[in-house]
Amino acid sequence: MADTAADARGLTTEEAARRLSAYGPNEPVARQRLSALSQLLRLFANPLVIILLVASLISFALGQGVDAGIIISMVLLGVAINFWQSYRSEQAAEKLRASVTPTATAQRDGRWQEIPVRSVVPGDVVRLSAGDLVPADARLIESRDLSVQQSMLTGESVPSDKHAPPAGQSGSAEAVTVEAGPEAPHLVFLGTSVVSGTGTALVLATGSKTEFGEIAQRLRARAPETEFERGLRRFSLLILRTTVALVLFILLVSTILKHDPLESLLFAVALGVGLTPEFLPMIASVTLTRGALRMAREQVIVKHLPAIQNFGSIDILCSDKTGTLTAGSMHLESALDPRGRSSSRALVLGYLNSRFETGIRSPLDAAILAHGTATTDDYRKIDPPMSHETRQT
Repeated sequence: MADTAADARGLTTEEAARRLSAYGPNEPVARQRLSALSQLLRLFANPLVIILLVASLISFALGQGVDAGIIISMVLLGVAINFWQSYRSEQAAEKLRASVTPTATAQRDGRWQEIPVRSVVPGDVVRLSAGDLVPADARLIESRDLSVQQSMLTGESVPSDKHAPPAGQSGSAEAVTVEAGPEAPHLVFLGTSVVSGTGTALVLATGSKTEFGEIAQRLRARAPETEFERGLRRFSLLILRTTVALVLFILLVSTILKHDPLESLLFAVALGVGLTPEFLPMIASVTLTRGALRMAREQVIVKHLPAIQNFGSIDILCSDKTGTLTAGSMHLESALDPRGRSSSRALVLGYLNSRFETGIRSPLDAAILAHGTATTDDYRKIDPPMSHETRQT
């Protein structure tokens, strides 16, 4: 984390550049882009493709140029289709990502400026308002009716209320670490969004040092094989083992029977090529590409072709969002006191709280207001200005 005693008036451009060099860009996980050559070579690392290439080389060496040319053509065509579709999809995704560059409002050189989120550094002072994405993990300096949607960290669909700590703790490092995690009321986190209210916050951590960055680092591992890739790999290994065993068996028998070695080798290679489905890589690539094109017409970019088959192999789809299974609305049945008895006083107090709420109204507020009416003419809300001195009093 950054020095919590950093100047609350923000950083200078020079200091921000120095910290950006020291801490790195504000990205949870650095994007690793494989070169086009690396992506192409990965497609050849398939047992079935390797079998076909070896068979074509042997056929060519034995003077079977036509057969070798046909096999190589089928392999190259299938790999080329797969590579082109995957590469084009990745390029489209990169263009889409580049066209939407998130920004943050930070105080630099004594004035508020719009800067790219990836340029935010620890020690920056950022301003938050409704609709903004929180650019980094930060501690609130000032706040007014601030509510933040942080379901991506906690799983809770209801926004969380956030407020700045008391003035006496605003510059204390201990105050920052007393409550760690998304539930801390004085901390806001990268990747969450402001639903209502305003606030000013001091950036404590950026990039991989944030809560979201730690999650992203754990998810950085290579994606597991799809069911389609697993099945194709098993089939390819079965063909490989069968072909190798059969070729060796034929050569062994021919040697025992003292047949011509060259003719025996030609026969074994021809049998191995015959057992290998030359068109399978091309058929698989063409089929998946057709699926990708159909999804593209529905505005869906497919970055990894084999992932398409996973949609068809789903037996049970589970969701942890109850709103998809229920009406998604709350209803108030009764108001109870601490002893569990019906209480009109509890209902009145709850109604007053919901009626005069100036932040985001939660589903609970809506349910209380819809349940019934209470007389509020004798009440008024005193809303203090946003400052440390007023909150302290």
